[in-house]
Amino acid sequence: MKTVTATEAQNNFGDLLMNVQSEPVSITRNGKEKGVLLSAAAYQEIKQQALQQAITNGMESGESSPLDMADIKNKARQRMGLDVKD
Repeated sequence: MKTVTATEAQNNFGDLLMNVQSEPVSITRNGKEKGVLLSAAAYQEIKQQALQQAITNGMESGESSPLDMADIKNKARQRMGLDVKD
């Protein structure tokens, strides 16, 4: 994985966006990794894998209950740190 400083990322953002189409790029500040930039396609793949794993875990849990979509959405928002609307 390529690594760039936050300053380099800021000054060369267009090039950085092109680079992440082929591989993720680590962004550092003061020598410490602070973030990773990746393509939208790679991000979607990660989300799909997480969803598939959650489905598999749920199916393997042996627990069955009716689905409350409002409750599911609220719990997801809470986990993501978003405002929860009742």
